Amino acid sequence: MNTNPSAAAVAVEQPDYDAIKARQNAAWASGDYAVVGTTLQIVGETLAESMDTMPGARVLDVAAGNGNATLAFARRWHRVTSTDYVQALLDKGRLRAQAEGLDVEFRTADAEALPFDNDAFDAVVSTFGVMFAPNQAQAAAELVRVCRPGGQIGLANWTPQGFIGQLFRTLGRHVAPPAGVKSPALWGDRDWIDATFGPAARVIQVTPRTFTFRYKSPAHFVDVFRALYGPVHKAFGALDEAGRESLSRDMLALIDSLNVASDGSMSVPGAYAEVIVLKA
Repeated sequence: MNTNPSAAAVAVEQPDYDAIKARQNAAWASGDYAVVGTTLQIVGETLAESMDTMPGARVLDVAAGNGNATLAFARRWHRVTSTDYVQALLDKGRLRAQAEGLDVEFRTADAEALPFDNDAFDAVVSTFGVMFAPNQAQAAAELVRVCRPGGQIGLANWTPQGFIGQLFRTLGRHVAPPAGVKSPALWGDRDWIDATFGPAARVIQVTPRTFTFRYKSPAHFVDVFRALYGPVHKAFGALDEAGRESLSRDMLALIDSLNVASDGSMSVPGAYAEVIVLKA
């Protein structure tokens, strides 16, 4: 009989990451995230410019979605491998690459168990993707593992204090996250970044940046995210009608507190951290 209470507590609290990822996969695949993802294209372009990687470099895009960073790096003559665990999103990315005549390899892959050798890539990137992996430490370790010494890890992550970080907290007040799983917005916290990547890094550069969410109206944003954006779609699906109405009101109140548009439309600055890790 196990008489170690701390060990028993750890065993009880350990999240079922496989089950969580299965639910996440279903949520991201249920709508059409590509519609939202395409609006974020400028973030991939900005990251590619900041990293300034030599043309011809081997670049891995992790949790690539419909390929914003993939396209940005492929447009700069890199050899890009685009990965995600949602096949439908990879298919959208493939169509975008084909439309531009870009040579990109697409592979289904779990960010927490990347099917690549150690030190296989010159640069490993992710824009608003890997931050949603439930086992954050494992996902971060995988980014480090497949990046060669002297290579770069480039990330765009929503911050805890920014619009999407506040949206996550709003969702959490209505639908409790899985036990033991921390907020994705931790990936936008400088202290967490330093603690997580510092042991493997020569230099860590974190640049505060802003993406502005522009929609026809606040209600338009709620409708689009409710239908297409995985975490919001999943939250609405878990609530009854009264709960859905309450969540919608809280989302609209959050938008109203941040909206800088004065013509009935929505223009909300969304803070994110652009992270570039130079691996030791």
